[in-house]
Amino acid sequence: LWRELKDRAKELKDRGITAVWIPPCYKGAGGGMDCGYSVYDVFDLGEFDQKNSTRTKYGTRAELHEAIQACHDVGLQVYADVVLNHRQGADEQEEVTAIEIDKNDRNIPASAPYQMHAWTKFTYSGRGDQYSSFKWNATCFTATDTNADAPNEDKLYLLNNKSFAGDVSPEFGNFDYLMGCDVDVNNEAVREELFYWGRWFVDVTHVDGFRLDAVKHIPASFYKDFFNHIRTHFGGRELLGVGEYWSGDVAELQKYLGETEGVMKLFDAPLHFNFMAASKGGATYDLMKIFDCTLTKADSLASVTFVENHDTQQGQSLESPVDDWFKPLAYALILLRREGYPCIFDADYYGSEPVRAGDPTMVSHRVLIDAMLVARTRWHYGDQHDYFDHPNCIAWVRTGNEEHPGSMVVVMSNGEAGKKRVNTFSKNGVFKDLTGHHGDTEIKTDGEGWASFDCPAGKLSVWVQG
Repeated sequence: LWRELKDRAKELKDRGITAVWIPPCYKGAGGGMDCGYSVYDVFDLGEFDQKNSTRTKYGTRAELHEAIQACHDVGLQVYADVVLNHRQGADEQEEVTAIEIDKNDRNIPASAPYQMHAWTKFTYSGRGDQYSSFKWNATCFTATDTNADAPNEDKLYLLNNKSFAGDVSPEFGNFDYLMGCDVDVNNEAVREELFYWGRWFVDVTHVDGFRLDAVKHIPASFYKDFFNHIRTHFGGRELLGVGEYWSGDVAELQKYLGETEGVMKLFDAPLHFNFMAASKGGATYDLMKIFDCTLTKADSLASVTFVENHDTQQGQSLESPVDDWFKPLAYALILLRREGYPCIFDADYYGSEPVRAGDPTMVSHRVLIDAMLVARTRWHYGDQHDYFDHPNCIAWVRTGNEEHPGSMVVVMSNGEAGKKRVNTFSKNGVFKDLTGHHGDTEIKTDGEGWASFDCPAGKLSVWVQG
């Protein structure tokens, strides 16, 4: 993957992409086959012979550096996927005191304390003390899901008389625990090591920001302190942060943003769920409500918008796919409007093989996305005027500015062919549809800038001037 990114960097930049989000680039418990979310050693970027592999799934450390440099050379920012919530693949067992916890209500103990052996000791024999001499053990974790004395048991174990953190998602009573060995970020030695790792990682990779995995399971206070520490260390460098707080409740997202005091943005999961509902509902879905109860509507500056991602595609843990027919409409709603910071999913752009046998292949929407990227680069400026006045056909206008003159009209329908009369604020202007749905057809506005603009049934058109 790192070689592929290096080769594609200029092409992506030329298409209108400004940043890339790369997967976890350190060694996972599965070695060279691990996607990176089963975190083993965050200091091994594909350099040490650990877990039966020197390279990570995506390549070697040298190839990672070359890929990031290639992105920077053409002006692309690079955001690294970071998983600080848990560790997996421990090297040795330790005897611990454990209490079984009710998985459906983590506030309720399900047993008296007893002794057991747990896989909680990380020695990193392949790396030794290079970059860090810190060795993880049971004192660094709050809980685990594996009893080495009874490996087939499906239970959750709270370790060594500890308690779960308080400022996390309230699901299951307390959603501090997600998987593996749950990192205790309230342990001062652990906090110091994670802060040190953050400084080290930015220093050696020169990444421009982080995509933060599973933030609903990590105390909000930790990430507030983490970002303030890292940014201060690097002299106030921006270092974008975007958190994956997986919830359809926009109030819950806003609460987390408040608790972290603006150090990060969040993915707009509620908007993704609206896209999924719209794709399933067809003409019965009211497009006027597409942004209702979303972070984009509530706090657009804190919102990173997306249509689908690696977790939502069929066969993944948060499976909630958006049907293909609606994806171009959804991408127009995130790429061609003023609100939110949009993210394109690689598999929607290039296509992808299914995760599970029997699932459909993910088709490429590159032709239409490229057209939208052209529109975003050239016409995505000026005022925005909405015509969200019909449940099956909506439109909006971008008026351009002095530096980027010319208006853009986006019209979409989830039912029959649509038509919308709008004011482009461009008198006697001539418009063509970038999507190609109307061939060489031209639409001319009148002396006051008004005209009627069309789109095909169940599709969109992007009418641009000039």
